[in-house]
Amino acid sequence: MAERDPRNRTGRSSLLRGLVAAVLAAGMLVLSAGQGHGTGAATPAPAAEFTPLTADVLTKPTPFVATDGKTHLSYELLTTSSLPTSTPLRLDRVDVRDARTHRVIGSLSGQALADAAHPVGDPLPGADGYTPAPPGPTPTVIQGSQQWIIWLDLVLDRGQRVPRVLEHHLSGAVLAPSGPSPFEETVQATRTSGRPPLNLGAPVRPGTWYSSESCCGNTHHRRGLAPINGRFYVPQRFAIDWYRVGEQGQTWEGDPALLSSYLSYRQPVVASAAGRVVEVQDGLPDQTPPVTPPVPPIEETVGNHVTLEVAPGRYLLYAHLAPGSLEVREGDRVQPGQVLGLIGNSGNSTTPHLHFQVMTTPEFFPTDSPPFTFRQFRVVGHVEPRIWDDNLGLQPTGVLPITPSPHNGLHRARYPLDREVLEF
Repeated sequence: MAERDPRNRTGRSSLLRGLVAAVLAAGMLVLSAGQGHGTGAATPAPAAEFTPLTADVLTKPTPFVATDGKTHLSYELLTTSSLPTSTPLRLDRVDVRDARTHRVIGSLSGQALADAAHPVGDPLPGADGYTPAPPGPTPTVIQGSQQWIIWLDLVLDRGQRVPRVLEHHLSGAVLAPSGPSPFEETVQATRTSGRPPLNLGAPVRPGTWYSSESCCGNTHHRRGLAPINGRFYVPQRFAIDWYRVGEQGQTWEGDPALLSSYLSYRQPVVASAAGRVVEVQDGLPDQTPPVTPPVPPIEETVGNHVTLEVAPGRYLLYAHLAPGSLEVREGDRVQPGQVLGLIGNSGNSTTPHLHFQVMTTPEFFPTDSPPFTFRQFRVVGHVEPRIWDDNLGLQPTGVLPITPSPHNGLHRARYPLDREVLEF
């Protein structure tokens, strides 16, 4: 009964020491049992063991093909240390494997792991778009009872099969007072989605457009972890901010403090697929560029917007529209190419742009963000520095530093990667 008495600190300490000892012992057992993995041969399911890390996946990984011609899987692994606060652990490697064959399809270690993992609640370095992200500290040390998120962006070579089920193999060492004790564990078998991404028409009129903050690097869309209604979501995982680009590569001309200086301002947005209007918000004022506005109430985050239902459980969001410009109402049926409204700067926006994404719910918070592709577009260049991603109006001029892209040319049924300049 001593261990159940909250006043009995000796009993509780003994229980914690016992748990640490069990985890350390389990880690040594897993280390010796896991040495045969990676050969491609199927192995029996592991026996029940104590594990120093638990893990959860926040979405069903959905494969999509990007402009590099390769298949991508982008999702998150939410890990929690099961050790007491006095016992940290060092995470050395994360292998994502085919659960059937145990073949490794992607790995993170060293600096790459440090840059892709951080404690939940810590500010995300570099995600403001114009402050470079410093390298993450190595080695990756997770304190006892701490929760970390690991951002996984897997790239499969052309022709490489997408596994039906993924498993995650974590290895490192528990940093006990008596010295490091190695551990290995295989956690969170996760089925990949068999539902293909929506293949859509352009969300804007023909012209040259800058694809900003799209997948798959350290952007505020890709790595935007949001705690909503008691759960974690990544509601903007595959969202893209669209900026109109002129013949000289400019996104604004004249005074960047004027909305009318931005080429995107009051450009039409159009239905990318046939569907039904399920949500409309209007009446919010445009923000004054290029000042970053205060964080608005959650219901005003995406500003004036239109949401279309285009398939079961699939919705298109057109956000930050100009007040009074919306041309549809809830319940309307729309056809591909139909004008929905005009680009503005409402909600949480610093310069005029269209925030576009696919959602799994009619509302933005909470929702999941699955990938999508566009039926046809041409890549004409890309922008290397990330300082242009968030607030174009803070730059000395509005001219993007566009350079040739290795993916220049015509693309069909592809997802535009971050900072590409393309023509619809």
